[in-house]
Amino acid sequence: MFSMAKVKYKFNPETLSYDKVERNLKSKIHRFLLFSTTSILASIIMTVVFLQFYETPKMRSLKRENRRLLSQYELMYQNLESIEDVLTDIQHRDDNLYRIIFEADPIPNSVRKAGFGGVNKYSQLESLENSELVIKTARKLDVVAKEAYIQSKSYDEVLKLALDKEEMLSSIPAIMPVSNKDLNRTASGWGFRIHPIYKIRRFHYGMDFTAPVGTEIYATGDGIVKEVKSARTGFGRWIVIDHGFGYETLYGHLNEFNVKEGQKVKRGNVIGYVGNAGTSSGPHLHYEVHKNGKAVNPQYFYFKDLTPQEYEKMIAISSNMGQSYD
Repeated sequence: MFSMAKVKYKFNPETLSYDKVERNLKSKIHRFLLFSTTSILASIIMTVVFLQFYETPKMRSLKRENRRLLSQYELMYQNLESIEDVLTDIQHRDDNLYRIIFEADPIPNSVRKAGFGGVNKYSQLESLENSELVIKTARKLDVVAKEAYIQSKSYDEVLKLALDKEEMLSSIPAIMPVSNKDLNRTASGWGFRIHPIYKIRRFHYGMDFTAPVGTEIYATGDGIVKEVKSARTGFGRWIVIDHGFGYETLYGHLNEFNVKEGQKVKRGNVIGYVGNAGTSSGPHLHYEVHKNGKAVNPQYFYFKDLTPQEYEKMIAISSNMGQSYD
């Protein structure tokens, strides 16, 4: 079979001649579809082969952009680690310097390092190429941002403490509660002592100062009178002053009061007079200092009254007393 122009002929062996081939519409459509399908498949194969071995300018540009972004993420992660190291140092100084100076509790590590629970907020990044690096960087950024926010709030608090520092310094109990320049009124100090009445070994949570009945008693720091109480036993007549900032002072065995509950007092104001009321073996003042609800040794709070030499002498006198006065 051969073709001449667009007319097809077929050899007929019976007649020994060529007969003209007539094509119907169905045959033409079939040939057209076959040709089209073959052409499309060939084009796809050629395109795949071409893309496999050759890069278009756009693909090369996208690859360069991808490498650049990866480098930026790696650099960002390294920078975030450096920032976190600096932030850790700031947090350490905040907890161990600034907050100690202003007598504030450090921020718990559980608050500073709290995680991000709940729904996985990075799930939309998991489908990305190199998702591990992207997610790690995003998570680090969130952690640093949260720690920076907590530190910022901490410095807001420290700033307030700094502004209140003058008030705090005036409020901290910092003088002896009775006039005791020659220290001859220093008696029993903090620690285990023999009780003068019960004759048993008990812990003495304050310091005793011997003085004649009627000797003036001074507020050891600015504050507000919290309690003015009277009883036949225990401290007899006593006063409690709330100095703020976690400090309170107690003055026991008074002869009479010079203040009332709710009254504001300044350091050095006369609040009462030495007596022998309650469970007491002689005229004296029982003095206590409390910090955050817990009794602490008063001897650490006479820094506005005594020189180093006087302080050492006072400690020696109070420590040698084996018996308290109450």
